[in-house]
Order: sequence, then structure tokens, then C-alpha cells
Amino acid sequence: MDQPDNTRADRTLTGFSRIKHFFMLPFRYEKPNSLLAEEESGAAQSKYKGLGLGGAPGRAPEQAKRSQNMWGTLKRIWSYLAAYRMRLIAVLLMVVLGTALTLLGPYMVGHIVDHYIIEAKEGLLLMLVVTAAIYLLQALSAWLQNIWMIQVSQQTVYKLRTDLFAQFHRLPISFFTKRQQGDLMSRASNDIENISSSMNSSFIQICSSTLTLIGIVFVMLSLSPILTLLTFIVIPLMFLGMKWISSRTSRLFRMQQKSLGSLNGFVEETLSGQKIIKAFAQENEVIEGFKDRNEKIMLSGFWAQTISGFIPKLMNGLNSLSFALIVGVGALLSIWTDSVTVGTIIIFAEYSRQFTRPLNDLANQWNTLLSAIAGAERVFHILDEPLEVQDEREAKPLAKVVGNVSFQQVDFQYDEGQPIIQQASFDVNAGEMVAFVGPTGAGKTTLISLLSRFYEPTNGAILIDGKNIAQYTRESLRSHMAFVLQDPYLFEGTILENIRYGRLDASDEEVYEAARMANAHSFIMRLKDGYNTELKLGGAGISQGQKQLIAIARALIADPAILILDEATSSIDTVTEIKIQEALQRLMAGRTSFVIAHRLNTITQANKIIVLEKGKISQIGSHEQLSRQEGLYRKLVLGQQMLEA
Repeated sequence: MDQPDNTRADRTLTGFSRIKHFFMLPFRYEKPNSLLAEEESGAAQSKYKGLGLGGAPGRAPEQAKRSQNMWGTLKRIWSYLAAYRMRLIAVLLMVVLGTALTLLGPYMVGHIVDHYIIEAKEGLLLMLVVTAAIYLLQALSAWLQNIWMIQVSQQTVYKLRTDLFAQFHRLPISFFTKRQQGDLMSRASNDIENISSSMNSSFIQICSSTLTLIGIVFVMLSLSPILTLLTFIVIPLMFLGMKWISSRTSRLFRMQQKSLGSLNGFVEETLSGQKIIKAFAQENEVIEGFKDRNEKIMLSGFWAQTISGFIPKLMNGLNSLSFALIVGVGALLSIWTDSVTVGTIIIFAEYSRQFTRPLNDLANQWNTLLSAIAGAERVFHILDEPLEVQDEREAKPLAKVVGNVSFQQVDFQYDEGQPIIQQASFDVNAGEMVAFVGPTGAGKTTLISLLSRFYEPTNGAILIDGKNIAQYTRESLRSHMAFVLQDPYLFEGTILENIRYGRLDASDEEVYEAARMANAHSFIMRLKDGYNTELKLGGAGISQGQKQLIAIARALIADPAILILDEATSSIDTVTEIKIQEALQRLMAGRTSFVIAHRLNTITQANKIIVLEKGKISQIGSHEQLSRQEGLYRKLVLGQQMLEA
């Protein structure tokens, strides 16, 4: 019997659910940050984890639930602005002057109507010139305050962006393994630019609008309390409308910023993984993933802009109501009493327009400010992240390294109760080659990370030349090490610059010599521009083997005492592997070398082979010794021999 076709029904239900979600989003209060928590924790990306797409977990869930602190964020923004307080004072003075001139202009118009037009007094031309001068000075003050505020905002954002970039380099490696690069890039670009745009306009507008409101109220009360009361009738309606709008737009703007960060991370990841996506024919899945994230931005952005767009409509409607009341009641008072003149009505009509305009501006700038605060919070979250463990106060620079290394009962765990390395103990003499062997997840790379102090041991100690590495500064310790990784990373720039990255003060001749020793010189010279060949980000445009040779040259020019090789010959053709092996032999000569390898034929000459199983050292010995012993290493050797046969 055929099964019923529920596809159309399912799609209809999905369609109705999406429509309901679309229209109910601005009215959701019970879980206003649920979408944000989902994105930050990585739950929204779990569908693609199996593909290796969108799988970076983002900020930990407990951080995603962190309450929003608007005033605390504003206080921190002010801590950056405070460095330019004198310029801000000048801006405020211009704002006060401009506001006073703005209020004086309509008053002069009403005064001219009452005394120089209706009463036909002499001096009309002079008063018109004075009024024109007032408006010109007002325009000049507005120009000056804008120019000065732009300077302050750009300098502030420059400092904030510099602090954020510097913070990236103070954070531990574990921070970057849990976050998407695209999201971090979004914080450094989109969010900070949002802060800049807001400061350029919001600060001046908020100050000016506040002063304008105070001045208008004072002048209107002095002219006619009755007409002033009519103007105030619309204020409660304005504030109720603004409260309803801002309570929704603040959440929507935060959602929009965080959704944008998630989308940037997804795009960056998919662009980097195009080969894998195409190899597994997952284009449609990736496109659907993009649509989901893009829809979240569209949805939050649509409602944020739509609801905030109600503000000018609300203000204009209430402004028209206020204008009609003032003109109507003012005309009656002018006819029935002598308390209101035609000039007074003109002044009030202009002030009523100016009264609602600063309220309108305040409402609009409030929404802009909320958007900027959302971006600032994301930036400050990064600035508040725990830094890499600082060097001990008595830590000293490591001046010289012979190369003796000792691990003494070292334990390590990323999370409490989940040990990664347990009781690791072994000694390495200067100049020896040591290889780490074991299944994936056994702890090989973790041991290297502990040696280079990317992580700190939970227990035990690591010694170099008989002294605990914790006694030395991290920078000086790492300066005596060089890394050649499985996937060598090359920066955008010339080949010459990439090799010189190992030692920035190296001369061109030293770079050429390092390239010759690394067997890279011949292929470099065959390139059109030789050593001046521009490489794209990641070394696009040259082969994997050529990138590896450049990485070896970079390590050679650093002249390290300790060398770390992480599967440096994987995914390389036989001819290139021979060249790399020759270069590695030159590189390792006289140096203490640690090699992580899955291909056992590359480590047969190692002085010591350390076999790891589930974070514990199960065997230590040479290739010949371990090949004759029962254990994991012998099984690996026999397994590879069978594969080669």
C-alpha cells in the first residue's frame, strides 16, 4: 500500500509557521534573546556540523545569556571619549550657541511681524539683516560642531579598533578555536563602524535636541502659558509611542548585529571550504544554510527598520495635531482677547514644529544609539575575554637555549574532569629527534602546545636546559622555536617577505641562502617575479609542496634551537617529498626536533619515538626497539607494511 504523500502538507505547515514567526517576532517577550543564544552557542549551526560547515561553536552558551547593560556600555564608550574632553567641550559650546541662535530666529521673525510690519515701524531692513546674520551664524556653528565631532569620533574609533586588534593577540589559542573568524571580523569592522556612525551624529543631535526642547519650553511659557499647555498635550502620546517602539527595536537591533556576525562567519567558512563543499556535492545544503542565516538578518532588519520608521510618522501626525490646536486656539484668543498677537501665533507655530522636531530627532537618534550599543557590547565582550595567562612577575627572558627538554609528570585538561594528558614524563637531549606517534586525539599536538606554552600544564613541569619554562617569558621562549605545520600558512605579500617573517632583520642574501637550503630557490627563480612574486592570502597560486618548502625556509632563517614539525610531508607527491625530506634533514641538523607523524617511514631515524594512547605514554624507544616489542607501534608498523604491499 502506498504511503500518503505528506510533502505538500508539511510544506504548507512550514509556510504557515514561517509567516507566523515573521509577524510575531516584534511582539515576542518571553524569550527575547533565544535566537541570539542559539546563534552564539552554535545550536543554529548544528545541522551543518557534519559537513564541517558552520560548526565553530561561537561564544559559549553562558556568555550568550549574559544580560545586556546599556548604561554600562555607554559608560565604557565615554571612557574612550574622555581622552578628547576639550574638543568635546568645544563641540558643546557650539551646540549651545547653535541652539540659542536656532531659538532666536523664530522669535525675531515674530517680533518683526508684530513691530515692523503690522505697526510699520522703521528699521525693518536692519532687522532683516540681523535675522539673516543669526541664521548664518547658526549654520556656521553647526558646521564647526560637525567637523569637530567627526574628528573626535574617528580618533575614538581608531583607539577602540586598535585595542580590539591588540586584544586578539593577547587572547589564548583556545579562544580562536571556539569562534568563527567571520564573526570576529564582523566585530572588528561592522560593529565598530556602527559605533563610529552613531557618534558622528547621535552625540550632537541628542545634546542639541535636549537644549532646544528646554529653550523652547522656556520661551513658550514666557509668551503664552495657554498655548504652551496645548503644545504639551501631545507629549504623553509621543512618549507612549516611543516606549512601545524602543522596547522592540533595541532587541531587534541586537539580533540584527549578531545575526550579521553569524552570517559573516558562515560565508568566510564556506569560501575557505569550497573544495570540500564541491567534492561532497553539498552546494544545496550550504545555500540553504546561507538562506537561513540571511533570513534572520532580513527578518530582524525588516522589523527594526519598519518599527523605528513609525517614529517620524507618529511625530509628524502629532506635530500636525499640535499645529492645528495652536493656530485654532491662538486665532480665537487673538480675536477675543489681547493676550495673543499674530506674531505670537507665528512664533508658537514655528516653535511647535521645532518642539516636535527635537523629539523626533531624539527618537531617531535613540534607535541609532541602540544599534551602536548593540555593536559596542559585542566589541566589549571580546575586550573582556580572559587573556592568555600572564608571565609570572619574576619571569625573565630566555637568552640562550642548548636544547635539553624534560617533561616531568605533566597532566593537562581543557575542561574539569576530562584529562587530555596524564603523567607524561620523558627526557630529550639537545640535538635529538623525537617523534610522537598515536591515534587521532591521543594528545600529540597537545604536548607540543604545552612545550610552546600555548597552554599551561594542570600539574607537573616542563624543563628546558634544567629550568622550568614557567620561569621565562612566553615571547622569549617561542623565539627559540620554529614551527613547520601540516598546512603551512603564508601571508599576503611577496615570497621574500614570507621567508623573512622568520627573522625580520634578515638580509636578502640570508633569505636566498635559507631558500637554497630548503630546496626552494630553484622553483622560486622559475617564477616570473622570483622572490618578489606576490602571494595571495594563504599562498594561493602555488602548490602545497612549494608552500611547505617556503615554510621550511622560514624556519631555517629563524635559526631555532627547538624545531617542531607537525606532519610536514603529508599530502605531498613523491618527488616533492624527497626535496622536503632533504630540506628537513638540513633544518634538523644540530637542533632538538619534535616530529608529529602518521607516516612511520618518515621517523625511522628518530632518536626516540614516544607512543601515546588516550593521553598516556605507552611506549618509548627507537624504531628498531619498538618494532620488536608487542604494542601499538608494532601494530602500526605491520599495518603500514600490509598497505604498502
